[in-house]
Amino acid sequence: MLELDKDNFEKEVLQEEGVVLVDFWSTQCGPCKELLPELVELAKKYDGKVKFCKLNIAGNRRLAIGQKVMGVPTVAIYKGGMKVSELSKEFDINDVESKLIEVTK
Repeated sequence: MLELDKDNFEKEVLQEEGVVLVDFWSTQCGPCKELLPELVELAKKYDGKVKFCKLNIAGNRRLAIGQKVMGVPTVAIYKGGMKVSELSKEFDINDVESKLIEVTK
């Protein structure tokens, strides 16, 4: 998974033509740590179809707020640079994959 920050977010997410999944997380967030290995597995499954990225909000709070992320974990899916779906707080990996299937149809 590509690590994002304020310097590469626009290029890697907002200027991307395809589908990009961004995991907004924090080192203080237990559910975020539980979700990460499952996202890594999902990234392998969708390799070549979806770009998987993660953004630690601890050092990128303004960027997260600019993307209207108000809590973690949050998984946002972008297509053609536009946010098309978002899951926040209470969801599991099956919910993430369902959204990916919808977006990649």
